[in-house]
Amino acid sequence: MQHLLLLHGALGSKDQMEPLATALHNSYQIHTFNFSGHGGRPFPEKNLSIPLFSEQIAEYLQESGIEQTNIFGYSMGGYAAMYLAKHLPAKVNKLVTLATKFHWDEKTAAREVKMLDGNIIREKVPAFAAQLQERHAPNDWLVLLDKTRQLLTALGNNNTLQPEDYATITTPSLVLLGDRDKMVTLEETLAVYKQLPNARFGVLPGTPHAFEQVNLSLLAFLIDGFIRERA
Repeated sequence: MQHLLLLHGALGSKDQMEPLATALHNSYQIHTFNFSGHGGRPFPEKNLSIPLFSEQIAEYLQESGIEQTNIFGYSMGGYAAMYLAKHLPAKVNKLVTLATKFHWDEKTAAREVKMLDGNIIREKVPAFAAQLQERHAPNDWLVLLDKTRQLLTALGNNNTLQPEDYATITTPSLVLLGDRDKMVTLEETLAVYKQLPNARFGVLPGTPHAFEQVNLSLLAFLIDGFIRERA
């Protein structure tokens, strides 16, 4: 049975992947883990970054005795997995991303950072604030917000993967986007898809950015079909 690693996004945790894991557990050996600072995992000494998250994927695989795995990465998790596929391609059999924002510049980062104001979140969406507090305990979710803002600002100043990098990523990839995603554009997703030499592209209907609003039956069907597809 093949391995399948499910990766959460920024401000998420491995618990969010459990419904998808349940949908696929009969077909794969499912793995999940928390990136640093997420889901109660301690904050690292260094800043949060895509290379750091990629290193943590590789460390998890090594600690689990997994030489190669399929990966599904949601949002930031997809970016970290794509970075891993570029630098350690032998580790990744097939890669599926959903709602991954690949294009970052100063303007984009500033817009996203503005949405990560803890005071505004507590005032405008207190239920989300409570959810973040519970999800990341015993870590302070406000500290995670601050470190995530630093991560996004750094991406805006120097995007970790440049457009030309994708042409060197030969891992078979399925790049997915929800048609109602207001964070990730169709244009940036298509641009990456067209650069990847061995990729498929798909759009999930009626699907916004939030993972909790994804049709998991459809997503599981697409992931499974792509992994089983013969080269």
